[in-house]
Amino acid sequence: MTKTYRPVIPSQVAAELNQAFASAEPHTICKAIGKALGDFNVAEMARQTGLQRQSIYRAFRTNTQLPNLSTVLAVLTAMGLQLKVVPRVGAETKRHREASDGH
Repeated sequence: MTKTYRPVIPSQVAAELNQAFASAEPHTICKAIGKALGDFNVAEMARQTGLQRQSIYRAFRTNTQLPNLSTVLAVLTAMGLQLKVVPRVGAETKRHREASDGH
């Protein structure tokens, strides 16, 4: 039997993953990516990323070992997403504070 996938709405997947990324907790992020994988054809993602299907499942469905950054980036790219860094709201770095204070 062939699995039928529901249509993926990239903005919805991105919103769910961004909420996990906001936690700054690696296991929460991996769990969210693993949940999102349910909406994708992982065999096709494996073909696109060059990773084995089981490796993709294992990387995001277990809490024992975290995947490396290249795996995260490959899977996000296969999902049609990109990782983007933006300043955290209200965050100020120590270096920025010292520069402002004239140190």
